[in-house]
Amino acid sequence: MQFRSDILIAVGSNQRSFAGTPEETLKTAYVQLEKAGGVIRNASPFYATPCFPAGAGPDYVNAALSLKWNSTPGDIISALHRIEAELGRERVQRWGQRTVDLDLIAVGDQVLPDRETYARWRELPLAQQMKETPDQLILPHPRMHERAFVLVPLADVAPDWVHPVTGQTVVQMRDALDPALRAEVVPL
Repeated sequence: MQFRSDILIAVGSNQRSFAGTPEETLKTAYVQLEKAGGVIRNASPFYATPCFPAGAGPDYVNAALSLKWNSTPGDIISALHRIEAELGRERVQRWGQRTVDLDLIAVGDQVLPDRETYARWRELPLAQQMKETPDQLILPHPRMHERAFVLVPLADVAPDWVHPVTGQTVVQMRDALDPALRAEVVPL
């Protein structure tokens, strides 16, 4: 197995955990990621961001990481889910409040499971997104291009990463967002 780089993860928290505040919870998650085999190459600053969707809970602390990891995408997502559970995350409500959220955004230029499935999830209407959960890993994250709370921190750690389907860099995707959405993502 080869050491994979350009693993991009979005992190967030809007509830206390046994580790403490959302910021302390994210720092604990970073330690757990490295214990699981990830090597953090770069971490963005923490940002205050509105809860998504609006009204689903308190505002978030969000950030992004760039890692290297000697593992498959499936093993990486399993490790992320295990770390979330260790930090008290319960998967009760889609897009609900959480002690920690570790989202695998991309692994290099891989499109998983295939371009057709990726396109279906990317084009899914919001009402269906709120109800349906993929039964397999979809990479890159099919809605990353819509989310300032992902793209603003991600631009700090991987500004030149190129989306393998759209051909846009993280900075291009971030800059294509409505300026009002970008302005909601405030450095702490």
